Amino acid sequence: MLEILANSDVATMASGDKPYLPMIVLGTIMTITYLVIAFDWMHKSLAAMAGAILCIIAALWLGVFVGHDGHSAYEHVHEIIGHDIGVIGVIIGTSVLVEIASRSGLFHFMAVKIVKMTGGEPGRLLVAMVVATMTFVTFLTIAPGTMIMVSLCLVVTKELNLDPKPYIMAIAISANSGALMTFSSGICTLMLGTAGNLPYAHFFLVSTPMGLISGLIAYLYIRRYYRNSLKTTLDAISRQQLVAGFDEWALVKDRNLFYRCAGILGATIVGFASAQSLGVGLDLVAFTGGTAALLVSGVYPDEAIKKVNWSMILFFVGLFLIIGAVQDSGLLALQAKMMLEFSGGDSTNTMMLMAGFVLVLSGVMDNIPVAATLIPLVRSMGEMGQDVVPFWWALVITANLGGNSTPIGSVSSVIALNGLEKERGVKVGWGEFFKVGGAILILQGTVALIYLYLFSVFNLFPGSSGSSVAGGF
Repeated sequence: MLEILANSDVATMASGDKPYLPMIVLGTIMTITYLVIAFDWMHKSLAAMAGAILCIIAALWLGVFVGHDGHSAYEHVHEIIGHDIGVIGVIIGTSVLVEIASRSGLFHFMAVKIVKMTGGEPGRLLVAMVVATMTFVTFLTIAPGTMIMVSLCLVVTKELNLDPKPYIMAIAISANSGALMTFSSGICTLMLGTAGNLPYAHFFLVSTPMGLISGLIAYLYIRRYYRNSLKTTLDAISRQQLVAGFDEWALVKDRNLFYRCAGILGATIVGFASAQSLGVGLDLVAFTGGTAALLVSGVYPDEAIKKVNWSMILFFVGLFLIIGAVQDSGLLALQAKMMLEFSGGDSTNTMMLMAGFVLVLSGVMDNIPVAATLIPLVRSMGEMGQDVVPFWWALVITANLGGNSTPIGSVSSVIALNGLEKERGVKVGWGEFFKVGGAILILQGTVALIYLYLFSVFNLFPGSSGSSVAGGF
């Protein structure tokens, strides 16, 4: 039946030279896969891999993947994975480095130092949690940064007899602001920055200010919403004594290793900032940092490597294959053309339309597949002659912030809420999370849209055609 349809006149009606049937079949598979992920009907890694297998079979059957220059059609699958191998490399390399640095006690030391500065006062502690979360996410990426802060938060709030919920919510939501700080701070940021070839230094001009603004909005709203929960039964002296008793060196078993890991982490951060000017990929920097940490730590490599989130790696591989197949069908190019037609071809209108769409959709499902799907769409717009630099920045900002509205919108929310429920038996339902995260997203989203609009109107995006801001660094 499929072969009959594939040869029919309806199937060969095309946008350009692309038949519609492959677009319909592959688009349907992608949509169903995303729904399965969004509603948690199946583990997202399994759903992504299953969707990828179906897309590959359909793409081969319908002639979307075509052999050339002596290569079989199936080899195109490897080409698709190869396009995004750098993102996977960064995740693996930084995961190993973070694991070794965590074993050295470095992150525990830094976090306890920050907590001690608050004296245990609930309001100041909330500020410290937001600042520390954004700092860790900035330099360690969103998943490990969130995990470190959640672990510390649960211990500290228990010792100080504080309600952990406001602090966990602050960590979950402010982590997405931290993901805007640099090129490598978040998964979405890394994917979009790599795809758009955005210079590392340009993040300090565009997304870092928005990260700081959105983090402040999150802090102020959470402090107001949970104002009655930011209390403790302990008096000021008791709080100060408890906090003073926290030992930042408790997990540091080897101070030489501690200092070596601090040096390697610092060098890796500098490497991320200078990779583009040196002409190397962030994946090389990440692997170098991870390898150096293994060499100086004496940790058996298998112990550190098994801590890599291989489930996430499989999720990315499946996701990239699905999107690659759908892109080759011509569906995303067709959607890009329709979006440009709807916006009248105006760059600012197109950017605002895209930004609003991503803010909404990123809360309904994991923001990573949303960002990944729009990458080839923006590339298609570039091939149509559009200046796509503003579009990349719009996606960087809105994909990260859009995950704040629901408990499944971002990896930080999933990690934080699971930790709270598992360790303290406290559950934050969809209703409560939406009252907090949804309201924060409305505030952050409004500011972000105004911010993007002003950048576009006054040509402030560095590297954009007509921009008055200096280009590369």
